[in-house]
Amino acid sequence: MKANMGTIDRVIRIALAALFTVLIATGIVTGTGAWVLGVLGAVFLVTGVIAFCPLYLPFGLSTKGKK
Repeated sequence: MKANMGTIDRVIRIALAALFTVLIATGIVTGTGAWVLGVLGAVFLVTGVIAFCPLYLPFGLSTKGKK
């Protein structure tokens, strides 16, 4: 599993996960929408923390940049 996410991509994903958590915790989003945002937020958080997005693989994408 080679990292394929850059810093900006990771920060955006983690920020969205935090936003989704706040929306759910405050009751702004409830029901099925809350479940969908919860799962999506969990995926964003995990992929942001480990810097790897499995959906990038089939398309050969990377936001990491060249070093």
